[in-house]
Amino acid sequence: MTDSDLETVSTPAPADVPKVLAPRPTKAAPVNRDAVQAVLERLFQLYPQMFGARFLPMKLGVYQELVAQHPDDFKKEDLKLALGLHARSTRYLEAVATSQKRYDLQGQPVEDLSPEHVHHAIWEVYRRRQARARENLGPQLLERIVAAIEASGLPAAEYAERVRSQDESATAALNDALALLAERAAKREALLRAYDASGRTPAEFGQMYGIDLASIEQALAHRQRSVKTD
Repeated sequence: MTDSDLETVSTPAPADVPKVLAPRPTKAAPVNRDAVQAVLERLFQLYPQMFGARFLPMKLGVYQELVAQHPDDFKKEDLKLALGLHARSTRYLEAVATSQKRYDLQGQPVEDLSPEHVHHAIWEVYRRRQARARENLGPQLLERIVAAIEASGLPAAEYAERVRSQDESATAALNDALALLAERAAKREALLRAYDASGRTPAEFGQMYGIDLASIEQALAHRQRSVKTD
């Protein structure tokens, strides 16, 4: 956690800290940096699996659990500010963007992350990094969104409905990712139809049409996963 992270924090985060992924209030309040830093250091001492070098998405209700278990360790307001700062850090958002689970204070997975939280974390990490990067990170963003859609197990339309925001740039990126996903699905379907009609083994089919064997096997594996899901 850098000093710049501790300059200002919005009004206290809600009881369920993951909700700070939503847009923050515009009014910022000065923070007692020493108090917040002390809370973060104490959290690291108590729960290094959660607040150590490796950041993990926190389970819902972790604030209330900490208050109940450590009434003498933390002032409620300082704890809320520290957890909010932790959950708004880029490292934490990256953990949310790359995980499918939330974890308890001992670092054990306990519940699924919602597609909404994963998606908005992906977007926020991209937004921050693109602001500092010289190259266009858009293609990487689309790949991450496509992977998130597939990992969610939701139909693309339902996923889009759940994660769509009022941010025009975020909506445009989502639409581009959906178009990319649909294009790949159409190509995969055409490949599988040709493969099924050929009566050949994957290796024979690939050699016949000059198609990489790995691409055929990936298409077959994707179909198998879809059958199991249905």
